[in-house]
Amino acid sequence: QVQLVESGGGLVQAGGSLRLSCAASGRTFSSYAMGWFRQAPGKEREFVAFISRGGAMTVYPDSVKGRFTISRDNAKNTAYLQMDNLKPEDTAVYYCAAGATVVTYTSKYEYDYWGQGTQVTVSS
Repeated sequence: QVQLVESGGGLVQAGGSLRLSCAASGRTFSSYAMGWFRQAPGKEREFVAFISRGGAMTVYPDSVKGRFTISRDNAKNTAYLQMDNLKPEDTAVYYCAAGATVVTYTSKYEYDYWGQGTQVTVSS
């Protein structure tokens, strides 16, 4: 069992930055690949970033590539999402997720555990 708790969301102006954190419980954090997803009101939950167990591989959709950076610190049981040059269309609730056997990084169904989400609001 893994429990995930996100933090770091808030209100920021367009062009600004935020850093989200995802703290995991348990001693097997390094056994899980991690993903970040977001969900805006009335929209489907969408993939934002993926990082492999050891951190060597990262994947982003075109919508955030070059602006968002996912990372992890396995010694601290924490994953991060650095978000730069934020845009109003980035406004959403952001969720971190952990998956033991993630094959299709972009699919929310591949992940076993989810955090409660943190709100990110970008004003124009």
